[in-house]
Amino acid sequence: MPQHIVVTDYNPEWPRMYQEEEKKIQAILRENCTAVYHIGSTSVPGLAAKPILDIMPVVKSLEAADRVAAEFEKLGYEYLGEFGIKGRRYLRKGGDERTHQIHIFQEEDRKNIDRHLFFRDYMRTHKKEREEYAALKKALARRFPYDIDGYCEGKEEFIRGIEALMG
Repeated sequence: MPQHIVVTDYNPEWPRMYQEEEKKIQAILRENCTAVYHIGSTSVPGLAAKPILDIMPVVKSLEAADRVAAEFEKLGYEYLGEFGIKGRRYLRKGGDERTHQIHIFQEEDRKNIDRHLFFRDYMRTHKKEREEYAALKKALARRFPYDIDGYCEGKEEFIRGIEALMG
């Protein structure tokens, strides 16, 4: 069954849930991990979101991350490789009704790391755009309740517009 897209109001428990998962991720990646960030809509106070935590570990070596894939699988993650973004390792927990997504990037991949952090930080500091994005996501969830591609494509123009401000 395809993923059911549901956008909910901001949940103040999301930061705590992120911190719990971050500890588990750092314990697996150990010294290979140089940073872990809470990204995506659940990382933006006040922003409506699909209740899925997006977590971005930054590592010294993707190959070393690949070697601990089984450790992530013990926590319930599927280790899906690049999954459409060159230089990323994508993991998800919960299958089609996922609860967590991990996006691992190597520390030299500043383009991908910086765009995720820029978008998050922009949404945190620009209320008007945050409200526009929330309304867009709610409308897309109603329009594409079982079409994740349609939902994501519907957000693309908005996201790229914000990312273009990065310079």
